[in-house]
Amino acid sequence: MKKYNSKINKIRSFALSLIFIGFVVMYGAIFFRENPWLVVIFMSLGLLCIFASTAVYLWIGLLSTRAVQVACPNCGKHTKVLGRVDMCMYCNEPLTLDPNLEGKAFDQSYNKKSE
Repeated sequence: MKKYNSKINKIRSFALSLIFIGFVVMYGAIFFRENPWLVVIFMSLGLLCIFASTAVYLWIGLLSTRAVQVACPNCGKHTKVLGRVDMCMYCNEPLTLDPNLEGKAFDQSYNKKSE
């Protein structure tokens, strides 16, 4: 059985991992203290990762504003739905806004555009 998560949470987790990757790359510069050019390269790459994380957080924040907020029928908490199908952020209940998909097995491929 596949483990599904909310799309918003997946993207936020990716942005958080970019921050940690940036810090690890910056700390990697410690090993090259004798060569200032390598230190500058490692610090710059780490900073780029952190800037990329900021851009991803900005993007998901903007995307989150157009998501439809619904009450989960399973846990009763309010969650946001992106696309035709998504998962509850709290209990991973499959959610859909499309009446044609009611009762069907959850599949993220429903979010892809039809050919």
